[in-house]
Amino acid sequence: MYPQQQTQKLQSLTSKLLEKVKNQHFQNQDLEDLREVLRFHEYRYYILNEPLIADYEYDILFKELEKIEAANPSLITAASPTQRVAKGLTKDFPTVAHLVPMLSLENSYNAEDLIDWDRKAKELTGLETIEYCIEPKFDGAGISLIYENDLFVRGATRGDGVEGDDITTNIKQIRSVPLSAKFSSYGIQQIEIRGEVMLTKNNFKKYNDMLAEQNLPPLANPRNAAAGSLRIKDPKEVSRRNLEAFLYHVSYYINIEGWPMTDGSTSNALLTHSGCLQMLWDLGFRSPQKEKKVVKGIQAVIDHCHEFEKQRDDLPYEVDGLVIKVNDIALQDKMGMTTHHPRWAIAFKFKARQATTKLRAVEFQVGRTGAITPVAKLDPVAIGGVTVSSISVHNEEYIKEKDLKIGDTVIIERAGDVIPQIVKSLAELRDGKEKNIHFPKHCPICKTPLAKEEEEAVWRCLNIKCPAQVVERIIHFTSKDAMDIRSFGDANVRKFYDMGFLQDIPDIYKLPFDKIGALEGFGEKSMTNLKTAIEASKKQPLHRLIYALGIRFVGETTAKVLSNAVDHLLDFKNKSLEDLQSLEDIGPKVAGSIVKFFSITENLNMLEELERLGLNFQSNKSSSTNGGNLSGQTFLFTGTLMELKRSDAEAMVEKNGGKLLSGVSSKLNYLIVGEDAGSKLEKAKKITSIKILSEKEFLQLINA
Repeated sequence: MYPQQQTQKLQSLTSKLLEKVKNQHFQNQDLEDLREVLRFHEYRYYILNEPLIADYEYDILFKELEKIEAANPSLITAASPTQRVAKGLTKDFPTVAHLVPMLSLENSYNAEDLIDWDRKAKELTGLETIEYCIEPKFDGAGISLIYENDLFVRGATRGDGVEGDDITTNIKQIRSVPLSAKFSSYGIQQIEIRGEVMLTKNNFKKYNDMLAEQNLPPLANPRNAAAGSLRIKDPKEVSRRNLEAFLYHVSYYINIEGWPMTDGSTSNALLTHSGCLQMLWDLGFRSPQKEKKVVKGIQAVIDHCHEFEKQRDDLPYEVDGLVIKVNDIALQDKMGMTTHHPRWAIAFKFKARQATTKLRAVEFQVGRTGAITPVAKLDPVAIGGVTVSSISVHNEEYIKEKDLKIGDTVIIERAGDVIPQIVKSLAELRDGKEKNIHFPKHCPICKTPLAKEEEEAVWRCLNIKCPAQVVERIIHFTSKDAMDIRSFGDANVRKFYDMGFLQDIPDIYKLPFDKIGALEGFGEKSMTNLKTAIEASKKQPLHRLIYALGIRFVGETTAKVLSNAVDHLLDFKNKSLEDLQSLEDIGPKVAGSIVKFFSITENLNMLEELERLGLNFQSNKSSSTNGGNLSGQTFLFTGTLMELKRSDAEAMVEKNGGKLLSGVSSKLNYLIVGEDAGSKLEKAKKITSIKILSEKEFLQLINA
């Protein structure tokens, strides 16, 4: 519909209009440009499912158009985006009409917006205080379902709000959508309900992991993955994606003829929005019954919005805000709706987590294992409450897969507190000045030729004395989960290395404190804290030292297994591959890495020096070898525990003589399953010897 040249022109115009709105320089003569830009982005979002701007940026432009048209009604045109929902439909599926139009929601971003909306609601209803129902604003793909005589008969996409694509067969692949429901028990003959199709965070990761195993490109994010899944022509593929559906709104219903509508009938569930959610839940739908909150007054709404935003990252699915609805259905009817949105509902949007920016350069960093990591340098952009200017782009294959070039416009995303990532480059906006990203052949620090193993995607510098690797190894050694030298910190490691005080790990215990004390910022108190922390680290248990050494593939759990396998750290010099693989949870790759580490003369010299400096090399073997009611049993946790922290639960296992494993295998005795359990649960189900316990059953086992 839009050729590349026009696409680039409209994207450029989008940037100019955003800048004008931001600087409050927008003028009425820009109005038609604004409408054209909004129509373009509606097409990219609703039809192609390939947005070129973040939702937040679209909302800014849409609200500006609403504001101008509200102040100047004579400027409103029939084709304005405020007078309709979206334009055009994909032709891949039959088009069907919704029984009631699926309108958008008015958006708010702060308490002031909510207070203003509440004021209008009071004016329309004549009430002093209004009861509201608050529920999550799910970040998925909108759907509309019709049931007749208790049977599911049709499912459709949102489409343009008036008509959508008939995706009935695909909806039937979603197991959280009942194929029949006893609406007749509520006196309902026909009903249309609205909802959102989603991929949970865990299912999204599992599906991308499967794609990676097949060397296929990953899906961009859960929302796009859900929207794209609904339009797949193969229902079996839809089923494989493990989609879920939340149903949260009754838009239309017809009563069974003669059904009594008197007080005391079950049809009273339909008198309030919260009652409708309860009805859907009772009939077997995944409604936000547990997530909803009913409150009186707008201040209670504001308080809940701010509190819920703090918890959004703990949810198993993505949300981008909350929806506030007048709870009384009769009041909703009284308030009515515009051609764009209902007056009785508003969305409170959380801080933006997607944004567009420019990729200006790529720098290559060296990690403690020699891995070369490319880092994209971006025009700074605010997203998710932070300003982002650098993002890891992982490896050479990732750059090729994302088709990244210097000068590209890219969409970036920051979900939760995770590191931001590039969702995709916008190739449609290229003007020919973009440059390919060339991966280096030599280490950017020490110039050693890089190498890559066949089964890996990562290039590595094999020079163990590479300055970048040395610094990163020391930082890892001093970190909280390793030797926990709290007063050190990354900045001090780098500073001491540059000054020649630190050249390898043993130098930590030989620091020239007389010289450090003369440095700016190192007073008597900070010097005392640093000395105390370094001295205390010498007494750390052996498993922490093993983890601190940074042996490839040896994590914290594996380090504990290893510390229980020897009396002294240097006993590993005499351990063969077979010896190591006989231990719990040690496979060929891990065993090979350990054997290699203890065969390198430089590593052995370093360890001998650390022992001379007073570090603990003796194993204090855990109680797992000395009895306890879990003695000889192995455990693994998956999913989110509701009553315990994962670290506390693992500590309980070890205290009672059990062992922790890092993966599912025939050596595992118990898998403890929390909320939103992942692929480990599916794998464990295939091994009959593994006992699968809930968190409650685990606690009963501990207390037995």
